[in-house]
Amino acid sequence: MNRRNFIRQAGTAGMGAAAASVLAAPAIAQENPKITWRLTSSFPKSLDIIYGAATEIAESVKEASDGNFVIQSFAAGEIVPALQAADAVSAGTVEMAHTCSYYYVGKDPTFALGTAIPFGLNARLTNSWFSVGGGNELINEFLASHNLYALPAGNTGAQMGGWFRKEINTIDDLKGLKMRIAGLTGQVMQKVGVTPQQIAGGDVYAALEKGTIDATEFVGPYDDHKLGFVKVAKYYYYPAWWEGGPTVHAFFNLEKFNALPKSYQRMLKDACASANQNMLARYDAQNATALKQLVAEGAVLKAFNQDILDVCYKAAQETYAEISAANPAFKKIYDHQQAFKKDGYLWNQIAEYTYDTFMMIQQRNGTL
Repeated sequence: MNRRNFIRQAGTAGMGAAAASVLAAPAIAQENPKITWRLTSSFPKSLDIIYGAATEIAESVKEASDGNFVIQSFAAGEIVPALQAADAVSAGTVEMAHTCSYYYVGKDPTFALGTAIPFGLNARLTNSWFSVGGGNELINEFLASHNLYALPAGNTGAQMGGWFRKEINTIDDLKGLKMRIAGLTGQVMQKVGVTPQQIAGGDVYAALEKGTIDATEFVGPYDDHKLGFVKVAKYYYYPAWWEGGPTVHAFFNLEKFNALPKSYQRMLKDACASANQNMLARYDAQNATALKQLVAEGAVLKAFNQDILDVCYKAAQETYAEISAANPAFKKIYDHQQAFKKDGYLWNQIAEYTYDTFMMIQQRNGTL
C-alpha cells in the first residue's frame, strides 16, 4: 500500500470523526439541559434521617447528571409551612416536595392511602404494594387530578404509639384527650373520644409542654429523642396501630415532571427508590439505641392493651365503610390495598412471623 495514501486516508477519517463529535455535542447538551428545581420539605433539618432523604435525592440526581440537574432543598417553613408542601407543588410554586400524603386528608381522605391508614400494611408490604403490587399506579391516577405525581421516598417502619401525660389503661382513658395525630387516624380517634390535632413536627414539643395537647405521636425513638418529648410526657406507648409502615413521598408537579428528559425522570425514580430503602435501614439501625436512652431518661414503656386495640380496630373498619360509601376513589384504592394485605399477611405468618418470634424469644432469654 502507498504510504502517503494511507496517511491521507487516515487523516480524512480522523477529521470526519472530529466533525461528528462537534455535531453531536448540541444534541447531547439538549438531552441533558441545566435545570434547577426547588424542593420544600415538611420536616425540620434537625430530624436528620427523615429530612436527610430529601438531600440524599438531590445529591444523587446532581451526581448522576454531572451537575446539570440541581435540586435545592428547603426545610419546613423556609418557603412554605410544613403542611402546605403539596399545595405549593400542585400550584407550581415549587417543583417538588418531600412530605406525607396523609397530611392532606382535609382535601380528600384518599390521600391517607398514600402514607398509612390504621391497621394497614407494615413497611415491607407497603413497599411491595407500591413497587410491584400496583399501588403506585393507583395513587398517581388519583393524584393526577391535583396536578401531582408521587414516588415513595422513605419509610419509617412501624412507629411508636406516642407520648401521653397519663396512663391509658382502658378505652375510657382516651375520652376527652387532645392528641396530635395525623391522617385518617384522627377520624378513628374521634370515634373513641379523642380530639385530634394536626400540628407540624417542629411545633409539637411546645404544644405538649404548654398543655395545648395531652398526647402526641410522631415517629419513633430516634426522632422522638431528638424532639425531647420525654421531658414533658413520660408514658411511651406502642405500637402505632395507625402507622405500621408509613411512606414518605416525593411529590412532583405533574406538568414539570412530564416535561423533564426521560433520563432525568429515571434519575429521580432511582434516587427516590434508594432514599426509600435507606430511610428504613437508618431507622432500624438507630431506634434501638435511642429507645434505651429514652428509658434511661425516664420514659415508661407501655403497650396498648388488647381491649383498646379491638375497639380501635372496629372504629377503623366503620370509618373505612363510611368513606368508601361516599368516595369512589378511596374505595377503589382501599379495596385493592385490602386484597393485597390479606395475601401478604397470609404469607408473613408462615415464615417471617414464626422465624422472628423464635429469634425474639432468644433475645429475651439472653441467648441470642
